[in-house]
Amino acid sequence: MIAITKQKLKFNEFITICPEDGVYELVNGEIVKMATTRNHDDVTEFADRQFYQECDRLKLNYVVKRGITIKTTTKEGIEQGRVPDVSVIDRTLWRAERKSYTALESPIQLAVEVVSTNWEDDYVDKLDEYERLGIAEYWIIDYLAIGKREYLGNPKIPTVFVFSLNAEGKYQRTQFRDNEQIVSPTFPELVLTAAQVLSA
Repeated sequence: MIAITKQKLKFNEFITICPEDGVYELVNGEIVKMATTRNHDDVTEFADRQFYQECDRLKLNYVVKRGITIKTTTKEGIEQGRVPDVSVIDRTLWRAERKSYTALESPIQLAVEVVSTNWEDDYVDKLDEYERLGIAEYWIIDYLAIGKREYLGNPKIPTVFVFSLNAEGKYQRTQFRDNEQIVSPTFPELVLTAAQVLSA
């Protein structure tokens, strides 16, 4: 994660000047380049494929995308531009403005973050922002077990966390490890274990 701007930008300014040579987020007014390892990319691509295949198999009204910017807001009211590793989006929402270059401002169905060295972004900041926006389901895939022990246990164990919004609009967390089958509200027929995702 490398900040490449010093001046504080608004979201619309970020969208206008955001470079196109990689993945960038707007974080606290600065454009930040998101760097990933090959291992991170493998895990991301595996999750992407599973969701795509499930959408195709069941003819679900979703599209599965990578590199999609979503406008979120912090509890302090600061506009952020987040790019989940995988986004599952209602097809009707996606196709509403197909000629648009702008980011999505409505909540998507499911966001996936594959944890890297900036793990606090995924466990704290994005968790809060995605809940605030109303993203129905949020996965944190911590394949390296680099989050805090309070999340991962002691010793720390690689884990897939699934957060789903309850009736009050708050996330409820479930965790999956080893050969436990992941339970997804978005994909109720998904047959996938934590180990398959974490070892991709």
